[in-house]
Order: sequence, then C-alpha cells, then structure tokens
Amino acid sequence: MKELMLKKIKSLDLKIAVIGLGYVGLPLAVEKAKAGFRTIGFDILQDRVDMVNQGINYIGDVVEEDLKQLVENKMLTATNDFTCIKDVDFVAICVPTPLNSHQEPDISYVVNSAKSIAKYLRPETIVVLESTTYPGTTEEVLKPILEEGSDLICGTDFYLGFSPERVDPGNLIYKTKNTPKVVGAVGEDAAEVIATVYKTVLESDVHIVSSPAVGEMEKVLENIYRNVNIAVVNELAMLCEKMNIDIWEVIDAAKTKPYGFQAFYPGPGVGGHCIPLDPYYLSWKAKEYNFHTTLIEASMTINHKMPEYCVERMSKILNKFKKPLADSKILLLGVAYKGDISDYRESPALKVIEELEKHGSIVNYFDPYVESINLNSVEHKSVQELSVELLQCQDLVVITTAHSNIDYNFVQENSKFIFDTKNAMKHVLNRKNVERM
Repeated sequence: MKELMLKKIKSLDLKIAVIGLGYVGLPLAVEKAKAGFRTIGFDILQDRVDMVNQGINYIGDVVEEDLKQLVENKMLTATNDFTCIKDVDFVAICVPTPLNSHQEPDISYVVNSAKSIAKYLRPETIVVLESTTYPGTTEEVLKPILEEGSDLICGTDFYLGFSPERVDPGNLIYKTKNTPKVVGAVGEDAAEVIATVYKTVLESDVHIVSSPAVGEMEKVLENIYRNVNIAVVNELAMLCEKMNIDIWEVIDAAKTKPYGFQAFYPGPGVGGHCIPLDPYYLSWKAKEYNFHTTLIEASMTINHKMPEYCVERMSKILNKFKKPLADSKILLLGVAYKGDISDYRESPALKVIEELEKHGSIVNYFDPYVESINLNSVEHKSVQELSVELLQCQDLVVITTAHSNIDYNFVQENSKFIFDTKNAMKHVLNRKNVERM
C-alpha cells in the first residue's frame, strides 16, 4: 500500500477531502489544491459550502483570488454530502474541539466526523486528524470508530495519523504554507506517507514523531507553554499595580537579555481557539492517571480571573471621579481576541462585557473588524465610528484589543479617561488621562 500511495502523491493523483472549512480547514484545502491535488471541502454549514463554490472567501488567511481561481479550475469544490469520502484517498479532519458547559473536552465533532467517514471509508485511504485534542484521541477514539464502522484494519487497509494544526490568524509571516508540520501516525509506513503529502503541499519542514499521542501532547504543550507564561506576567501585573511599578517597563527591560527570556505580555485574559482550551484538555486527561496538573491549573485560574480583575481596576478608576460602575457609560475598544483580526472566539473582552453588565454598566464597543457579536444569545453591534461626540460622552474608554488601525492619539485627545489593558497607547505622547494595566 505504501508504494502505491507514494506513487499517487508523486503524480498528484491523490484526491483529498478536508472535513471542516473554518480557520484551519479552508486554508489547508486551498494549499492542497494549489499544490495540484483535487480537493473537496466538507462542512455542515450550507453558507460556507455555497461561499466556497462561488469563490467567496470568509477566512482572513486565504487570498480570495487564489480561492476563485481554484474553484474556476475545478481544483477545489465544497459539499455537505459525506458520500464524497468514497471517492478520495486522503481525509483531513479539521473540526472544532470546544469545551462543554463543565469545562470538559467536547470531541463530539471528531466522533461524528469519524462515524460518517467510516461509512464510506475504502481500502488504501489515509485519514489524518488535525483538530487539537487530548493525547490518545487518535488511537483510543478515532481508530476503533473507523475500524468498526468500515470493517477495515488500520495499518493494513488504511493509514491513520495525527498532524496538529498550527494556525495563527493574522500572522503576517507564518501561514499554513510555511509553518513547520508535525506528523505522528499508527505505523512507520503511515508516517512516511502522511509526511510525504505535507512535504508536497507545504514550503516548510515536516517533523515525524513516533506516535499520534506524541503529536497530540506536543500540540497541547505549545499552547500550555504560552498559557503558563501569560499567567506569570498577568500575576506580576497585578502585583506591580500594588507596588506602583510599570509592568510594561519591567518586561521591556527583561527582554534586553539575549538568552533565557522570552517576552510575554499581560492583558484582560486569553482568547482564541487554543490557549484557553488546551490546558483543560490535558488536565482532564491527566485525571485518568490520577495525576493533577497543579501548575497548569494554577495558570488557568490566574488567566480566567483577569477579566474580573480588569473590571475591578475600572471600578477604582471611576471611583476617582465619584462614579460607580452602575449606570457608567463604558466603551470597549476591540472585542477580537487579538489585534487586527475578526476572530472573537473565547475573547476575554466578552467576559469583560458580561462582568460590566452584571454591575449595571452601560457598555458599548467599537471594533473595525467585528461588526457584531452574539453574547448569551443577545446580539451586540459595534458602534459605527469613533466620533468626538461618542468618546466625550463616555465615562471610561477601555482598550481590550490592540488593533493597529485605531487612531489612539484621537482617542486620547477626546476621552475623559482611558484604561489601557494592552499597552496600545505606548506611543501616545500625552498619557495624563491614561492608566495602563
């Protein structure tokens, strides 16, 4: 089987399916199609399917002209019909892996995808999970579903592996095409074949590890590393505020050391599809081994309380003007989880809004990238523009996302007071009415 698959890859005869056309799946499908592989994208959302088939892009990291050309040349199509699996040689699963209401892993999208794939899985097919998950998912969950549902044997009739997505929305340097890839598979032959596919598609190194579990653990390590270090600076920021020390100046000084230090920055919390979720995936799995991830859980606690801490700081600021949180007009600048993107998944700004509304504040937001948000089944819309009148009538302006296309000098000149949680106003000369995290 290995030689046949390698021959198909070399001749670009491999037909590919990408399950899930979101922030991970669509860029991956586009790159596979650009490499010369006929690619089918699958998504349960009809509007995504329709947009792809019309060549309309909805993901920031995809170039719309590339998408249009691939669709016109019939190199990329989209569908919500799982029977397409019977006609492909390679299946990449790129579905969400959120947390449930109890902060436990919800891999139902992976499970449901696997069950659907199994119905149409044929011999000499490669299945790769790209969704972030806990160590053991590929072999303990995916493999039995695929084998039982297809009557095929993993390693003999089909190949199975894990290759974690590495997507950083808005990154101007590293995209899907040039970000190094990790591959772990069930068996050496599977690892070689899967790695060859990615080497053909990408302009980056492909690192093979000994098993899917190593790849799964590697992925959560990447984001737990960031979560823990962000928690350290968040805790120091809270201490520095009490000690009247500028945490931003401290970090700038520390990062002059050319070795042994990497700069991380405080903020109103952590957001996105990985950093707030991955620690929960690992801590949940660790309990199966009667092991408690003490440091990781402590970092989760610190980062989780940052929105509440920010609201406490806002309350102190308003108290200086003899204003309570209740009925105060507060404008948030930015609800995306990071600067210059439209993604607001798990954004700490949402938790800040919730906390302020609990205290009776009148909250609005401005975000040039996010027209509206759905918060607890209630739609909130961004104000249309940052006018002088809007800023002057606010009791407090809070910077929760550091977008680069906002005129912070204009904000400073026309606001009563500003609480900057992201150090976005570091280049503003007059900061008399600004308090930083």
